[in-house]
Order: sequence, then C-alpha cells, then structure tokens
Amino acid sequence: MKYTPTAVDGVMIVDLEERGDDRGFFARTFDTTEFEAHGLDTAVVQCNLSYNHVAGTLRGLHRQVPPYAEGKLVRCTAGAIVDVAVDVRPDSPTYGEHVMVELSAANRRALFIPPYVAHGYQTLTDGAEVVYQVSGPYAPEGEQGFRYDDAAFGITWPVPVTVVSDKDAAWPLVQADADAEVAR
Repeated sequence: MKYTPTAVDGVMIVDLEERGDDRGFFARTFDTTEFEAHGLDTAVVQCNLSYNHVAGTLRGLHRQVPPYAEGKLVRCTAGAIVDVAVDVRPDSPTYGEHVMVELSAANRRALFIPPYVAHGYQTLTDGAEVVYQVSGPYAPEGEQGFRYDDAAFGITWPVPVTVVSDKDAAWPLVQADADAEVAR
C-alpha cells in the first residue's frame, strides 16, 4: 500500500498497490505491520457499511470524545464520495484545519481518520456505499457532532446538499458552542 500524509495531523490517504495479471488484480487493503510502521492504529473492533440512495447526501460531521477513541479507515466500495476530516482536537498542531479526499469504487482509495478527529462525507453519485473499519466500539454517550455548514471550518462541499439527517442539521455551530461554554 502507498501511504500519503495529509494537511491534518494523523489523517492518511491509503492507496492500493495492485498486482495484476490476465485474471485481474490482487491488492492488500489492510496490514497491521504496515499500519504500525506509519503510526496508524491497527485495532479493528467493528466494520460498518453505509448505503446512500442519492447524490448530495451528507453524513456528518461526527466523532467520539475521550475516552471513547474511534479511529476509522473509510473506503467507498460503490459510487463516489468526498470524505472530510476536520481536526477538532484542541491540542493538535493542525487544530481547525480540514482535508477533503475523493474516495470511489474506481480509485479504490481509503482515508484513515485518527481518534477524536471529526469526520463526514458527501455522496457524489447515487447508490454510494461506504465501508468503515473502526478501532473502537461506538458509544452513544461519547458522540459529538458539528454542523457540516459551519463557517468555522470553511468546508466547500462539491455538490448541493440534497439529503441530511435532522440530527446532523441540528448540531450546534462551533462559535455558538464556545459562547455557551463561556456563559456557563
């Protein structure tokens, strides 16, 4: 596999190295030894599949808060998405920055998102399917979300948002959340 660091600390693009012949190709999609060598979490405690009916569907931005560490290796297995990782870790050198990477069945690219980094994606095609390998179990009490359209992140989604859950549309804005903390 080929590992490419991004502008957000700990977020890594993982591309396949295909070995082909007249039958097609073979490629490794996960290897604990290689992941460890690149400083990536190798635990996989659950795998999730998300199917999306229409292009423009937006899921996120979500993360688990400490102590509920949940790193993710995200891959699009049908259609195409743009995957976004936003650094919301206050002590991180890349706090406030985000990266956007296209993942598709055609490019077979994956994105590794370390624990405590917010994550979301938008579908670019109808019928987009996304697979996650996750390093920690989902804990509802540890869930935190951020608005996909929060100006604090400066994310420009590539297509109009056609579908977003009520829950994702209702997360507080970062500045409104900070103001509420100060008022407490």
